[in-house]
Amino acid sequence: MRNLSTQNKADIALIVVAVVWGATFLPMANALKTNGVFVMLFCRFFLSSIFMGFVALKFAKKFDKKSVIYGVILGAVLFLSFATQTYALKLTFSSSVAFITGLECVIVPFMATIFFKNKISIFAILGAIIAIFGLWLLSGATLALGSGEVLALVCAIFYALYTTLNGHFVRKSELYLLVFALFQGSIVPKFDREFFIAIFITTVIGTIFCYFVQTIAQRYTTASKAALFFCLEPVSAWLIGYFFAGELLSIWQIFGAMLIIFGVIFSEFGKQICSKFKL
Repeated sequence: MRNLSTQNKADIALIVVAVVWGATFLPMANALKTNGVFVMLFCRFFLSSIFMGFVALKFAKKFDKKSVIYGVILGAVLFLSFATQTYALKLTFSSSVAFITGLECVIVPFMATIFFKNKISIFAILGAIIAIFGLWLLSGATLALGSGEVLALVCAIFYALYTTLNGHFVRKSELYLLVFALFQGSIVPKFDREFFIAIFITTVIGTIFCYFVQTIAQRYTTASKAALFFCLEPVSAWLIGYFFAGELLSIWQIFGAMLIIFGVIFSEFGKQICSKFKL
């Protein structure tokens, strides 16, 4: 590790974040068998907000009302994203939810166009078409998506909105106050083994650790690389679901999942791919 550059270390850190986020899907799905959706969400983000409250008091340079307002807006959007995703985990495979949530990456350019008039590239449009075809295969090659798949798709839309707004707000805010306000939200959990495993993995590792690592790492690497590394999240969720819960996808569903990942990659790197092969 000593011989690696700062950018190399940042890249490795983002890969770890993506793999860890993928690992949170199955424990959360298991915990939901004995606990309600809002119980799990409340515990996860209440604990995160307490930690971030101490961090904000320690490191925030000043109290910025605008940062708090932005954080509350982001928190509301993120809550809707996690609520729909968590309900989806009760209704379908954790690996399917992870792949569909990954569509967020191809939705972001469209959100940026709608809210901030950013120009959308032809590669983003083609990537979205490829990913949508992959979603069709993943859902069983039918136009009638199941309830779990629909909720996962709604989650992807909300998370794309969160990502779009976050990229805009973070440049105008005090970072620690923004993240503290983001985790505010709102119930008695069942304190079983699955609950404690899910809370530890999703709160301590998946939320507090990963958000800090992501924030620090992205100072030293490119956004394009980060987007590519995050494609590993659904792959990680799929492998864990397969080996630890026996979640089996058909060959066509696996092909659809791979198309979703390819669509995400193509939307980000289509220009470079075409120029390399002189297309």
